[in-house]
Amino acid sequence: MIFLVLGTCFPGLRASASFEGPDEEVRIGLLVPGIKSLSAIQGAELAVRIANENGGLNGKPFRLISRTMEGPWGTGSKQAVNLIFEEKVWALLGSHDGRNAHLVEQAATKSTVVFVSAWAGDPTLSQAFVPWFFNSTFNYNQQANSLYGEICINKRLEKIAVVSDDSYDSGSMLKCFLEQLKNNGKATPVQFVYNRTGNDIKGVINNLKGEDFDCLVLFARPPASLNIIWQLRVQNLQQPVYCSMIQLDDDELSGCDVMPYENVTFVSRINFSGKPGISFREEYRKKFGTYPGVVAACAFDGMNLLIEAIRKAGTDREKLEEELKEIRYEGVTGLIQFDDKGNRMGTPELVVVKNGIPVQME
Repeated sequence: MIFLVLGTCFPGLRASASFEGPDEEVRIGLLVPGIKSLSAIQGAELAVRIANENGGLNGKPFRLISRTMEGPWGTGSKQAVNLIFEEKVWALLGSHDGRNAHLVEQAATKSTVVFVSAWAGDPTLSQAFVPWFFNSTFNYNQQANSLYGEICINKRLEKIAVVSDDSYDSGSMLKCFLEQLKNNGKATPVQFVYNRTGNDIKGVINNLKGEDFDCLVLFARPPASLNIIWQLRVQNLQQPVYCSMIQLDDDELSGCDVMPYENVTFVSRINFSGKPGISFREEYRKKFGTYPGVVAACAFDGMNLLIEAIRKAGTDREKLEEELKEIRYEGVTGLIQFDDKGNRMGTPELVVVKNGIPVQME
């Protein structure tokens, strides 16, 4: 069995270069933020089920074992150590924020276990030059570049207002967007930051009413981001709204319903209308009784590319790393391949919500 896990590991520990897990199965470990984080688990679980229906690894079934990082700071490290050294995982798959992803990266560094991040977009993750790290989602520099291109080049909007919460990922995304504006000689936008409790959102909206801006860029998690958009409409503020992928967290969107985001533009490369997307949506609905969102799709792709690389590499850790460096996996989120730092190559696209459906922009 092969396990995919997230977390850090204790100094001096190193995983074996060859597979030492149970002979009868291939374990894959997954770490998620908390017990309510079902989307990534279900997306990864579906990938494992399909892989087993297609023969597993030379007849051995893959098995998914999930752990949460919920609890005091550092809990994820303990879970990762357990999964790597007790459960004998073969690779790490993560679906959580950038702060926890750095802990996982330490585990990869100490244990030489491959770590694929399927959600965290923090660009500093690749700056440690860890050869076992790969990011199957677009980082915040890439997302900021797409937003800049649409807002400043395509739409030629000059007066930008930015609202963000005080979470790690929102702060990281905000920093990348501000750097993108600065590097292109654009004026610093007016900025408002609110705490994640959402207690001061009304004050932020009141402040926005007094500002002259052409568009709003929002870096915040749902449901607070939905609250902000709703209050903008109540206050008759009709400026276009742009968001990163942070707002598309399935676990915080009721039933993956994006209807409240009507006319909002997002960074996203999920194509549910293509052949891989249609198949994934239908299989997911049959298995879990609901349609998937972005987190589930990213976990599904992350798990599938790991399974594909494992099938080619067998039980050799160095070969697994090399296979991921060369992989070209066409998934629900498009073509995934990595640069020499483990970043996903390519440019994230934009979608706008129309009649409750994310529609790819021209």
